[in-house]
Amino acid sequence: MPPLKFFSCTKVLLGALCCLQLYVTNLQAAELEITSMIGQNFSPDLVSSINTTNTLPTSDELNYAVAIAWQDSPTGQGQVLINYISRDFTDDKDQVNHSFETLYAHFSGVALFREKGYVTTVGFGIGATYFNSDFDDVIYPSITAAIGTRYEFSDNLALVTELRGYATLTDTDDPLFCQTNNCVANFDSTLWLDTQISIGIAYSF
Repeated sequence: MPPLKFFSCTKVLLGALCCLQLYVTNLQAAELEITSMIGQNFSPDLVSSINTTNTLPTSDELNYAVAIAWQDSPTGQGQVLINYISRDFTDDKDQVNHSFETLYAHFSGVALFREKGYVTTVGFGIGATYFNSDFDDVIYPSITAAIGTRYEFSDNLALVTELRGYATLTDTDDPLFCQTNNCVANFDSTLWLDTQISIGIAYSF
């Protein structure tokens, strides 16, 4: 499956905002919740284009996320989640450091399991992953799954903790890390797996 090509991250952000606006317009009567999160991302490795037996570690960086959710039922939410990571890797040809950005956009369902003093959350979503390197940019389909907790300080404010994973269907021959015919890296497999541990604040209104 060939990746979708875009000229810049701006078009991706505009598309995500348009989709978000459609959902928000239809949910004006529902209770909405905005969550901002920050956490540590754990990245898989790339593989060298020069010697495919060599792996190229990608840096484990902070991830930043914003989610807008609405109450579907007393025990469930619908959610739009945007997550951003900026990391880098060093090629083994010229030992040059390269930037490698990732933007996740997903529509998710979140189940709420209320316990005494806290809420356990389990979420699953489908969407897209936007990759942007020093050379090119692509979009691939992806899914996400998460388990977390909510400690509610009031009816409107909660502390959120979360363990989340992303799985993106990629192409090992994609020219994301290539300039003309000069490539420095490739995806190690057809499945790119990111994992994160995050903490954040949720505010409902």
